[in-house]
Parts: sequence; C-alpha cells; structure tokens
Amino acid sequence: MTKAPVALSCGDPAGIGPELAEAAWDALRGRLPFLWIGAPDHLPGSVPHVICEDPSEASSRANEGLCVHPLAFDAPRVPGRLDPANARGTIAAIEIGVKLVQQGAASALCTLPIHKQALAEGAGFAFPGHTEFLAELAGVEDVVMMLASPELRVVPLTIHIPVSEVPAALTPELLERRIRITHAALRDRFGLPEPRLAVAGLNPHAGEGGRMGREEIEVIAPVLEKLRAEGMQIAGPLSADTLFHSAARTRYDAALCMYHDQALIPIKTLDFDRGVNVTLGLPFVRTSPDHGTALDIAGQGAANVTSTLEALKLAWAMSGG
Repeated sequence: MTKAPVALSCGDPAGIGPELAEAAWDALRGRLPFLWIGAPDHLPGSVPHVICEDPSEASSRANEGLCVHPLAFDAPRVPGRLDPANARGTIAAIEIGVKLVQQGAASALCTLPIHKQALAEGAGFAFPGHTEFLAELAGVEDVVMMLASPELRVVPLTIHIPVSEVPAALTPELLERRIRITHAALRDRFGLPEPRLAVAGLNPHAGEGGRMGREEIEVIAPVLEKLRAEGMQIAGPLSADTLFHSAARTRYDAALCMYHDQALIPIKTLDFDRGVNVTLGLPFVRTSPDHGTALDIAGQGAANVTSTLEALKLAWAMSGG
C-alpha cells in the first residue's frame, strides 16, 4: 500500500511560502510526495503543478508537478505585502492539513510560515503561533516545540512569553510534563530507545550553588532527580554557556532549555539553514521550516529552500517513510 503524502500548508501568501513549495518540488521531483494546500493562483508558476482534489493522487502524480489541494482565498497574492483578507484562508489551510492527517489521507503535516499579526488583524487569531494552535486542533493540553538539525536538537521548555515571566512559569509540573513529552518523542518518533537528555539551568552558571539564583535548587533539580529515579538518562541542571560546544553535544540527544532564546540561539548559530521546527506531543507528526515569512525577499526568487526540504524529509522519516 502506497504511503500517504505529507500535507504542506501554504502559510501566509504574502511571504515566501508559495516559492518554497515550488522550489521543494523542483528539488525532490516526486522522490518524496507532498500535497500543497493553497490557492493555485498564488503560486509563482515556475514549475508545473497538478490539481489533486483527492489527496491520494499526490503519491501517484508527484513526479508530474507540484500537487495542489486547491483552497479559495479572499484576495490575490501580492509578494511582500500582507493582506488581512487572506487570514481566513491561511488558517483554513492549517485546519485542512490537520484533518487530512487525522483521516489518514496524509502521513504528516508540514507547515509553511505564517504571520501572526496578519492573522490576528484579519481573523482574530488569538494563538501565539502554530504550536499552540495545533494543540487546540488536536485536542491536547500540552505540546513541546523542538528545533532539530543534524547538528543539534533543542527544546525550549517555555516558549512565546516575555523573559520576565519565565521564572514564574517554570513550575515543577510544567518541567516534568514537557521533559516526559520530549523523552517519549525521542523514543517513539526518532527511534532512540534510551534517549539522553541534558537540561540547562535558568541562571548564569546554573545558579552557582544558589549564589546566582535558586531555581536550579528549588525547582529544576528535584524534577530531574525524580525522573532519573525512574530510569531516564538525564543530566543537569547544567550551565547553558558550556552546553553547546562540539564535545558537549556528543553527550546528549536533545538539550532542554528554560526559555526561547536559550534554545534557539545555539541551533540557529550552528545550523541556521537546516533547522526544523517539530511539535512534540501531538497525535500526528508536524514539522516546519525554522524561519519566518521573509516578506522582504518574497517574490524575488531568493528564498533558501533548505529548511523546507529538511522539514519535509523529517516529517516523512518520522511518519515511517
């Protein structure tokens, strides 16, 4: 039986999403079947495309052109110029992708970049980003954002909140839930039977014995001790400034960090183009390129497709491809 294609939601039409979809098909030429969900007239037209109302056609017709699951939008695409009128279509593309995966018509979901301000202005989109919206659609209470590349996997245990709110958000319950989700995903989705986790501290030098903060002693360490007692291979809390050099990275399969930039700065420095956003804890596989809409270069043919290719390949692999 032929494996179902990866569903690729279009992202904001004003950004580089349509260009990335065509460039990805041009690079893969049917070797990895995927189905782009969006308006056909938003595509640049640099490669052939085929309309696939039935998602099952995408696997058999992937070598003919970019397979498009057509979706109506309220406004034309103007590269580089956000139009809130297209917000509802952008959201609908994500919802359709989720539904296709839930129905088994797609093997995984890969999402192209959205613009949260345009979605908020045009459709009252109240979510900080894809991650939280997908959790709502999937009916799960907690998910984890991982950034993965061949060089490094990182997980920010808090995500889209101000740095000033991080200490209060780092409750033992949140840490334990998100560490467990990460551990299970590494085992079940990444094929690592005994995942090795490294957990960063919150404060400089992981608090230096309480002299630079007590979160490591009072919040983080007790959770790690509990999980180690259950058999998890988990190191920490560790000083974040020595966690990401080449020798350190050989000692763990994923680094768990206390806040957004503590996790994302190292991976974007080490492997910017190949970073992939993976949502852990969903009942299906979801990946995304690790960059935004890039409005400043939209329509110029200058978009780098590498992260999108890596996201499609990882989605295919994680779903059993």
